Amino acid sequence: MITIFTIFKEHRHFGKQIFRLSKTELIKQYKGAAIGPFWAIIKPAFTLFVYWFAFTVGIKNLGIVDIQMPNGSVQHFDRFIFMLTGFIPWWFISESITHGAKAIRVNRQFVTKVKFPVSTILTYTSLSRVYIHFLLSAIMVGILGLYDCLFNTQFLSLYALQFFILCPIMFMFFLALTWTTAPMCAFSKDLESMITSVMSGIFWLTGVIYSSYDLPPTNMQHLLEFFMLINPINFFVNAYRKAFIYHEAFWVTHTSDPTGLGLNWELIIFVAEFLLVFFYGAHKYNKLRKTLPDVL
Repeated sequence: MITIFTIFKEHRHFGKQIFRLSKTELIKQYKGAAIGPFWAIIKPAFTLFVYWFAFTVGIKNLGIVDIQMPNGSVQHFDRFIFMLTGFIPWWFISESITHGAKAIRVNRQFVTKVKFPVSTILTYTSLSRVYIHFLLSAIMVGILGLYDCLFNTQFLSLYALQFFILCPIMFMFFLALTWTTAPMCAFSKDLESMITSVMSGIFWLTGVIYSSYDLPPTNMQHLLEFFMLINPINFFVNAYRKAFIYHEAFWVTHTSDPTGLGLNWELIIFVAEFLLVFFYGAHKYNKLRKTLPDVL
């Protein structure tokens, strides 16, 4: 518990600097590019288009996604809308993990030459990703609203307001994760490379382009369902879909409880993982932060 207070103490009196540096982080990332910040939209948009094209044109008859709802009915969703609502949180998570892992190493001047709390480096780096996430989420809401007007759908509802709960939780979870990964990557660049490589594989183990609730029956179905259940990224992907297209509360279970207790095991496991990441991350950060200047 003391280690948590140490991190909070480091953030005292640095609020304005954190917000200013988070903006500088974005400017620095797109500096020298002809279209500058527009890359923040173009890059994820093009990536999403490639996946959508592959699954709707390249692989035929996959333009519609059938989702089993809690009441037993089956709803049909356009593949693009289904992928869009899963891709928006995934992009934030992927960027937060990869950029957060190398945050200390690429900002070593704040560690070695300036008396600046190291944990705030991780905070403003993660915060810079939030700005892009808000922009992409606004575009997503605009697209859903356009679909509602053109095709008489009912995607947007009051459930969409859950975004303002999910976004801060997502920010805190992956910020706490960087308390572990960033100091370790400062010691070993191999770990940073491994994280970048693993993220592409994790994408396919997360229900971004398919529903983790409706996996096809195979010999490994139970094992796959278990991996989906313990994947915190999958929790946020499903939570965003509940908020924007399923019209459900993210804390309500979407599938039946095999134990018969009516519990949302997806949420229970996530809360346990959140506490583990939060407290272990704080412990790991406080253990390594004093040796960072010598390493860098």
